[in-house]
Amino acid sequence: MGPYANRRHHFWGTEGMAEAGAHLTSVVVNEQPSIFEVLAQESLMEAVRPALRHAVKVLAESNPSHFGFIWKCFDELYLLLDVLLQNHFLSQCSASFSENFYGLKRVSGGRSLPAHLGLHKSSHWRSLLLLCLVPYLQAKLQVMLARQREEEDFSIRLPQTRKQRLYRAVVAAYPYVSSAWQSWIFCQQLLFVFGVSRTHSPLLRLANVRLARLTTHDLRDSQQKIRCRPRPADGRLMQRAWWLMSRAAQGVAVSLSTSLSLGVFFLQFLEWWYSSENQSTVKTITSLPAPPPPLHLQEDVQPTADEKNCPLCRKHRANSTVLSTSGFVFCYCCIYTYVKANHCCPLTGFPTELQHLIKIYESES
Repeated sequence: MGPYANRRHHFWGTEGMAEAGAHLTSVVVNEQPSIFEVLAQESLMEAVRPALRHAVKVLAESNPSHFGFIWKCFDELYLLLDVLLQNHFLSQCSASFSENFYGLKRVSGGRSLPAHLGLHKSSHWRSLLLLCLVPYLQAKLQVMLARQREEEDFSIRLPQTRKQRLYRAVVAAYPYVSSAWQSWIFCQQLLFVFGVSRTHSPLLRLANVRLARLTTHDLRDSQQKIRCRPRPADGRLMQRAWWLMSRAAQGVAVSLSTSLSLGVFFLQFLEWWYSSENQSTVKTITSLPAPPPPLHLQEDVQPTADEKNCPLCRKHRANSTVLSTSGFVFCYCCIYTYVKANHCCPLTGFPTELQHLIKIYESES
């Protein structure tokens, strides 16, 4: 009976250890998200910006006097909203908006998961800076690069100062820096797929965080954090004002997150519809035959002297150029200088860029 009991005790002890090891292994394996989850959450925020930009552009073109300033300051307004949104989710859910949407969280550097949901203060501010500022600077650099290419296409060479030459050199080097950055991201993703690295992005390494899946315990912590937020005493005016501002910012962030969660699929559809790769398909679907001109315009009417003058310089047009956004015709030099400085039509106020200039080749007779 003694040896049998010992063997039985040894059997059950080994089985219990095997069950505990299997449980720990499953927790470790399921803790790290797959490459498909992390790429999906990245593509979500990449789809939001161009869709919102197109919506603001449509509003600005339909009513320039009321919505034109939104289009001109779109990048700065989007940065402000992005900071409010990401700071709310980093504070409450330890994740960005898109990461929380896909059930992920950020964990501060270390091998083990923390007992409670939350980031270190340094990791929080690093994450907020990299989530909001890097896309903003990247968008600005892309606009500068597109503007430089347009100026080169129009073959206008003006005298340049040393600062302007340095600016052109930095913008010209941006494509090579961007290619190197994308190569680094690709290598990091390969290391993540093969289990060599615990992060899929260099930005996560810079923020000293990694991604993990949310658990039911994390969800309870997030709800408890929202319910138990202390309210300042009535006597402390500054603390009460700061608390009211934080509550207002939280309300804006919650409203933004709710609207984005409801409209995320619609925004992705808009991104697909207006993507450059899909423009040929869109034109085929939406293009209609041009209607014939009115009867009173089909007669051979000679233009008057006023119709041949430029609306800007009031002189006879030289190198006639039409704006595709409004249909008015100007001197090429006049309208190029005006659009480059103001980015709108001088007569209608419609948002206009240099690519909207179309030169008209008229017969000398």
